[in-house]
Amino acid sequence: MNKSQDRTEARDRVRIRIRHRVKGSKERPRLAVFKSGRHIYAQVIDDATGATLAHASSLDPALKGEKKAGANRETATRVGTLVAERAKGKGIERVVFDRGGYIYHGKIKALAEAARQGGLEF
Repeated sequence: MNKSQDRTEARDRVRIRIRHRVKGSKERPRLAVFKSGRHIYAQVIDDATGATLAHASSLDPALKGEKKAGANRETATRVGTLVAERAKGKGIERVVFDRGGYIYHGKIKALAEAARQGGLEF
């Protein structure tokens, strides 16, 4: 196997392990993060019903007009702020953070800190 495939499979195992411990509910939904090579995505999910309550990504029209879009720390910060704003608009203040198997640094950390500054508590 190649190195990229090994890394993806390892992250999948971590995601499965995390999902057993981190579950979203109506009172405290899950803030899930996914990043690709080009974009970053965040969703607030109620796992009891399987519904997405709020979402934001670097592809969002609200962010498209601002500067260069992509998966960098600056964009991750803007996505974190936007998802926090949308969640607060739906009355969600407390969430459980699901880093999606990614290491908590760089883009993931920038998104999480921006969501905290936006008013989400986790």
